[in-house]
Amino acid sequence: MKTLRLCLLIPLLVPMGAVQAREQADTLLVNETVTEKNSIFSNIFEEEEDNTLQTRVKGFLDTYHALRTSGGHWMASRTRARGELMLEKGASSFFVSLNATHNGILKERTGIELREAYLSYAKSNWDMRVGRQIVVWGVADALRLTDCISPFDYTEFLAQDYDDIRMPVNALRAKYALKALTFEAVCTPVADFFVLPTDARNPWAMRLPVTPSDYTFDLESRKPEKRLKNIEYGGRITANLRGADFSVSALRTWNKIPALALSLSPDGRRLSGTGIYRRMTMLGADCSLPIGQFVLRAETAAYLRETQSANWGSEVARRDVVHTLLGMDWYPGNDWNISAQYSHKYVSGNLAMLNIYRNTGLATARITKDLLRSTLKLSTFAYIDVADGDIFNRFSATYNLNDQIELTAGYDYFHSQRGMFAMYSQNSEIWVKMKYSF
Repeated sequence: MKTLRLCLLIPLLVPMGAVQAREQADTLLVNETVTEKNSIFSNIFEEEEDNTLQTRVKGFLDTYHALRTSGGHWMASRTRARGELMLEKGASSFFVSLNATHNGILKERTGIELREAYLSYAKSNWDMRVGRQIVVWGVADALRLTDCISPFDYTEFLAQDYDDIRMPVNALRAKYALKALTFEAVCTPVADFFVLPTDARNPWAMRLPVTPSDYTFDLESRKPEKRLKNIEYGGRITANLRGADFSVSALRTWNKIPALALSLSPDGRRLSGTGIYRRMTMLGADCSLPIGQFVLRAETAAYLRETQSANWGSEVARRDVVHTLLGMDWYPGNDWNISAQYSHKYVSGNLAMLNIYRNTGLATARITKDLLRSTLKLSTFAYIDVADGDIFNRFSATYNLNDQIELTAGYDYFHSQRGMFAMYSQNSEIWVKMKYSF
């Protein structure tokens, strides 16, 4: 049923939530930086370890509002307070972060949320962490290939910061450094999955542009049981060489985005989409190579027996899928940054009864420029659906009044007729954001 492909290309939505990935990079990596500092501290002062308790508190208050340019409907309106606490004593530390949010559009999103909460121990060559945390793999910018551990929350889709789209998981994580090599092992006792909105009141909800228009989604009932046999586990080996970084990874996981099994009610008036989750294995590799003003990046991942969505009346099926990515960052000087990426997806096997393409391509392009002594930052970031010609482009301007106050305004542009952005073709919007950090 080819008309369904407009909205059932859900696997292609995996990379799209990261439109502010570069702007949010410092936020994403703050915990990794703290861990690295702990490791350095342990190596230098191992014999004179400071066992006094150190406390660090920081956070921010921000407000975000978006208005659809066609029709004048509000797309997002929320205010949030984030608090972060770090307790350190010797080689041990405890980190916790909380969100207190008031959402004017989605009332059920108003409340207090535990973001991260984990214990860590970093000494000598060891770095161990247990608790609720964010795990990031790979070198791709705003695209996901080997980065399969932390799922995404698409409740407000592109109206969220990257830090909020990426979801933390309950995990045990250990790293061991041996000269230029780092060995990493990860285990998540209970798997977490993508959050996809289905409430029609949400302007970012999934929609099926088909007849009949009366349809329902069930994305919860077929999730795996919380049992020992269903845990996720994997590892990664990274080589930090002079002038290049390489890594290989493997993960026994699930399809974090549900494959949809579609069926009609007996009277033919209602279409039902049921989310199916099954085991799969990810094998991946990535590298990053700086050459002068350029940084070249490459990443590949094989998803073995990944579950795929089917046409209505047909069963979902497992297929082997290969993702490859090539990217380039150019730093020509004078506070310019230009980057581009191309990611290709190939699905093997018989696709006759499946709602997927054999080959799909997704490209990204980013241009940023700092002005006024780096107090003003202009940015444009675009996703291009190579197969269908769809485009999403976010334009933004950020002005730092001082070290604490940041003002941002932007415009999100959608151009789509039949591809991955089709259900959002009317969602072009203007938005403003204000942030106070402490």
